[in-house]
Amino acid sequence: MKHLLIATLALTLCQDKEEGFVPLFNGKDLTGWKANESPETFKVEDGKIIANGNRSHLFYVGDVKNHDFKNFELKAQVLCKANSNSGIYFHTEFQDKGWPEKGFECQVCANGYKDPRKTGSLYAVKDVAEAASKDDEWFDYHIIVKGKSITTKINGKVAVEWTQPDDYKHPQQKGRVLSSGTFALQGHDPGSRVEYKNIRVKPLDD
Repeated sequence: MKHLLIATLALTLCQDKEEGFVPLFNGKDLTGWKANESPETFKVEDGKIIANGNRSHLFYVGDVKNHDFKNFELKAQVLCKANSNSGIYFHTEFQDKGWPEKGFECQVCANGYKDPRKTGSLYAVKDVAEAASKDDEWFDYHIIVKGKSITTKINGKVAVEWTQPDDYKHPQQKGRVLSSGTFALQGHDPGSRVEYKNIRVKPLDD
């Protein structure tokens, strides 16, 4: 009976922790998602989205919030293979090809990869030089956007906290400003393999 009570309490705490979160990926196929220039870069295996191939981006186009999010918490489990690169975009929109011009990228990058911006970075806005995650191991990615503030967490540890100034303009990408939009996963190059699962979102009051 004692063990049953402990298990019930643990389940309740887990449910409370995840209250308000809605899955964006069904674990079976890419329903609700749309890839652009190289759709073969993305596939589903064993409940995971695999990003491995030529440059491509997989955009969420599903029904949750009509794929238009402003303030939210996004959580996903990620596994980054050695010498691999990827990213999670938000406040973006579907485009046929190229690197997404609208929105921000939360970096996913192996520790030994040539790009100095490591996992947890708000790419080219506020970067971290050393990832809190390890290559070839699953980790929790948590992205929080509320008002003008962006927070990234890796395994519960804050990687970046950034507040957009009132007069902010990105020096290279004019679309890299807070607005609203959808999410996208990045397929960076054929040598990179990054896996995603348990992708869920908690919309916050706008």
